[in-house]
Amino acid sequence: MFVSAATAWEIAIKVALGKLEFPVATDAALRTAGFQELPIRSVHADATRGLPDHPRDPFDRLLIAQARIEGLTFATADRALRSYEVEALWI
Repeated sequence: MFVSAATAWEIAIKVALGKLEFPVATDAALRTAGFQELPIRSVHADATRGLPDHPRDPFDRLLIAQARIEGLTFATADRALRSYEVEALWI
């Protein structure tokens, strides 16, 4: 299973803002959980250009683009992302 570097970035932002408690380094926690990091590449950023403009959250758009480019199944509980054309596991 992969986890995007964008997810780690978003966790770090939320911890810094006091919106999330995450007592260990994100990188270490994700590796311990068995995730493989999916780096952000320019092709992923470019692919966000063609996505519908909803929702406007840049992290969500990047995650969708990464899943599409890499041929991965996108796992999320966010119902707002159902309108994107991506293979998804709705949890």
